Amino acid sequence: MDRRKRLQFWGADENDDSLPISVMNGRKTVTADTVENYYKPYGEFGDGSYAAGDVIEVYDLKNNLRCIIRATKVYTIRFGSIPEEVWRGEAFSSEQEFRDCHIRCLPDCQLHDDFELVTLHFELVDIVARTVDTPRGRA
Repeated sequence: MDRRKRLQFWGADENDDSLPISVMNGRKTVTADTVENYYKPYGEFGDGSYAAGDVIEVYDLKNNLRCIIRATKVYTIRFGSIPEEVWRGEAFSSEQEFRDCHIRCLPDCQLHDDFELVTLHFELVDIVARTVDTPRGRA
């Protein structure tokens, strides 16, 4: 690959850039996905298979580069036992809030206590665009 890896966080809709903003504000330092999805690319702005040490460009849902992160750790967890560093790093106030959100966000998965997720822990390297121009103003 002749470029940095890319990652695009999904939001409630195409105008939801709350997750990249949460990364830029230092609140979000972890993301989690199913084992099956983690290792697959997902379009032009999602490479998948992120590993510790990777420097990754983070895009919003309008395909704007927002920031650069560095992967620090990658490991598998079970849905029935979410470590505190994961739910806090995902900017949740509790393990249950993490579970409830992921049940809503992964409706096609049968999430049970032994279901495995891959966690990507990262640190912010650089902010590229705190705000971006949109047809309705600035986001």
